[in-house]
Amino acid sequence: MSYFERHIFFCLNHRENGDNSCAQHGAQAGFDHCKARVRELGLGGQGGVRVNKAGCLDRCAGGPVAVVYPEAVWYTYVDQTDIDEIVDKHLKGGEVVERLVLPDSVGR
Repeated sequence: MSYFERHIFFCLNHRENGDNSCAQHGAQAGFDHCKARVRELGLGGQGGVRVNKAGCLDRCAGGPVAVVYPEAVWYTYVDQTDIDEIVDKHLKGGEVVERLVLPDSVGR
């Protein structure tokens, strides 16, 4: 068994040259809200969920993006409601939130 049941990584990359990046689309707010929600629900710690920052995940065109492991499900999100749904359904319940899944064709 893994130390954590699930990891969610949020791209927080910011490109200084003005190219599209997750930081331009509220990624930090999404990360902060997810971390607070996981803590509020008591989902963190060994055997639970870990919320991590990440640099560029190379899926910039779909930004902001996050990826949940071990399922390797890529999400895009718009607001706190989307983050709440990812936490409640996927991180807590193991159910993929299909409406927020980033299509495989979306890259940089």
